[in-house]
Amino acid sequence: MKKILIALLTVAASGCYDLDTKPYDKVSTAIFWKTEAQALQGVLGVYNDMKEHHLFGLYNMFDNATDIAIGYDVQGLGDIITGTFTNRTDVIVQRWKRGFDGIQRANTVIRNVTPMEIPDATKSVIIGEARFLRAFFYFHLLNLYGGVPIYDESVDLDRQFNELLLPRNSEKEVRDFILADLADAIAKLPASYPAAQYGRATKSAALALRGKVYLYNKEWANAVTDFEDVISNKSGSFGHQLYPSYADLFKKAGHASSEMIFAIQNKGGVGFPLGMPFAFYLGTRSTFGSCWNNGMPSTALADMYENRDGTRFNWDDHFPGFNASNAVKEKAFIATQTAGTLTSIPDTAKLGAIYRNRDPRLTQSLVVPYSWQLGWNANQPRNMQLVLATGTNENFGQIRNNRGWYSYVWRKFVPEGNLNGDITDRAHTPINFPMIRLADVMLMLAEAYNETNQETKAIALINQVRSRSSMPGINSGAPALAAAGKEQVMQRIIHERAVELAGEGHRYFDLKRWGLLKAYTGGVIEKGITGSVLFTRGFQDRHVIWPIPGQEIEINASLKQNPGWE
Repeated sequence: MKKILIALLTVAASGCYDLDTKPYDKVSTAIFWKTEAQALQGVLGVYNDMKEHHLFGLYNMFDNATDIAIGYDVQGLGDIITGTFTNRTDVIVQRWKRGFDGIQRANTVIRNVTPMEIPDATKSVIIGEARFLRAFFYFHLLNLYGGVPIYDESVDLDRQFNELLLPRNSEKEVRDFILADLADAIAKLPASYPAAQYGRATKSAALALRGKVYLYNKEWANAVTDFEDVISNKSGSFGHQLYPSYADLFKKAGHASSEMIFAIQNKGGVGFPLGMPFAFYLGTRSTFGSCWNNGMPSTALADMYENRDGTRFNWDDHFPGFNASNAVKEKAFIATQTAGTLTSIPDTAKLGAIYRNRDPRLTQSLVVPYSWQLGWNANQPRNMQLVLATGTNENFGQIRNNRGWYSYVWRKFVPEGNLNGDITDRAHTPINFPMIRLADVMLMLAEAYNETNQETKAIALINQVRSRSSMPGINSGAPALAAAGKEQVMQRIIHERAVELAGEGHRYFDLKRWGLLKAYTGGVIEKGITGSVLFTRGFQDRHVIWPIPGQEIEINASLKQNPGWE
């Protein structure tokens, strides 16, 4: 008999859908796909696939492969950072495989729900969700590998597993398939759900994703139409607004914010290991569960954040000779200690004033030297300080970098303490992860406006995003804030997307589509806060499009390799 995994529908204590699945049983399709509850369970299993590490479960770690974050090997991404990957590298193989796994799960839902004898309204929404998710998976594969084979719901994986031997479709064909799925999803999905079903894909999520597909293909006018619809509620009462607190948006407080257009739903606590590994990979030994800081903000990112008045930040303005001399850097930052007792310390009052006089998103996203983060030590919450000194240790109340690097660490998405008992497993942080949020859409619309000679509208959107963080607007009077012409406005968009979306994984794909990945990463020597060399990034022109996995070509000879990888 054909077998499928059943999605276990669990309901959060708050009443919200978890959008999670547990492979707790296998049953025959002869007794499944009979009721509304089973149809919903099936599509919730597709949502859960998004958390798989080689899909979107570690999506934020893509920032490590750009100028705004640093790190080391996480599920194979280390080879992307150093530029040493091949068509056999695990991350190349697994992201292809997991992408098609998600697609086949979506296909299973569409194929089986379509003939079900359940209310048409229910059926329509569930199929719309499955098409939205299938489009999401195909868009991710398109951005990594270029054209890939298209397998729709007519393919039954249970019966045809050994027959999936189609050649690659062109990029245009894949994009057209994605757009067709999204058009169907837009027609079927509601503007909102009852509060208890928060987290399911909505019409605005499908519109925003379609706008993004258009944007990536430089179809500016179409992108403008979809993004304007999302922001201005043209085809529905979406009600999306910027959340007042940037810092809280990435904590549990921001879970159900109207800024979240589509977010992966995460859950923790006893009996609910259904989160994403933010603590594990972004946290430190001072974080609940004693974690690894595989991903860290780069020194370059920290230095991108402007002064509060909008002028460009420069360390030389505060410590003459800083930029040219590691000795000056060390004097400004390095402390000494003996068993946790600081025996010398830099001017932390001055450093604190410097950081506080910056774009607030800096200290809301990053832990800066000599600031504090609520951590976990000896099975209880404890304030931890980021001290730059030899021998730092969490048992001294200090944040320790696993690599011994003098670097910034993430505050964004990292749990504080044990979240009042809501986190019990470091691999399952119960903080929702935004795949599409309003500020992202506003900046994408600003880009589309700029490309269609509507620079005034573009600047207005950039300024709305900046205003949330009390940053002065572009062209608001000061010379440092002036931007005239398409190129200068584009530079503002590049900057704003870096500091607004840091730690959310978008930078890698932004740099690729802008043609800037080589300029921003090729041969770049990453340095710590005090100027020490950490590693050198590697880049070749062929890296813009990943190779088709060698194993897949061996199985399916009709697949043709990408240029430069033959």
